[in-house]
Amino acid sequence: MSHDDFAVEPIEGLPERPPEGEQILWQGRPDTLALAREALNLNWIIGYFGLLAAWRFISVMDLMPIGQAIGATVPFLILGAIVCALLYGVALIQARATMYTITTSRIAMRIGAALTLTINLPYRELGKAALDLRKNGTGTIALDTTGKTKISYLVLWPHARPWRFGSTQPALRCIPDAENVARILADAAEARISTPQVTRVAPGGAVAAE
Repeated sequence: MSHDDFAVEPIEGLPERPPEGEQILWQGRPDTLALAREALNLNWIIGYFGLLAAWRFISVMDLMPIGQAIGATVPFLILGAIVCALLYGVALIQARATMYTITTSRIAMRIGAALTLTINLPYRELGKAALDLRKNGTGTIALDTTGKTKISYLVLWPHARPWRFGSTQPALRCIPDAENVARILADAAEARISTPQVTRVAPGGAVAAE
């Protein structure tokens, strides 16, 4: 994992140019609306304020004219709209600050709106990947890391598999065309892992892995 507040990205989403032989296969960021719905529970907030407005209307409709009853529910609707707009704004900032990169050797996650950092996940340090696909084509790819890679859930959020606090799993959250991206990731990881590791014998008999 690397982080430099003052570095300029030579390629968006990467703190430095990929080494020779490493190719970028895909880059993308979360879908803003999907991120607001899944990570920030936008749909639940809409439903909550909708129920409040309905309850207010039903409770006063017998006590005042219909026009005044409707007016009594308006503040709840306005408050709900403000809260939803704020949540969407947070999702928009998070999405724009994020860049996921899949290469022939690793997955790189440039995340963080206030404190930007880049997390590198080599395929050989990953276990299985799980795809949560939605009907609209967006989806989340959760990555099961080995014991060598431990990242705080709070540092990763919202780029982590939900409700996995004990064993945090980095995730490519709410990405468009998730099924195709998962296929690209699977092919790249399989090709990388099946490639034999080459060792270089240094002068004097010392062995260095490449």
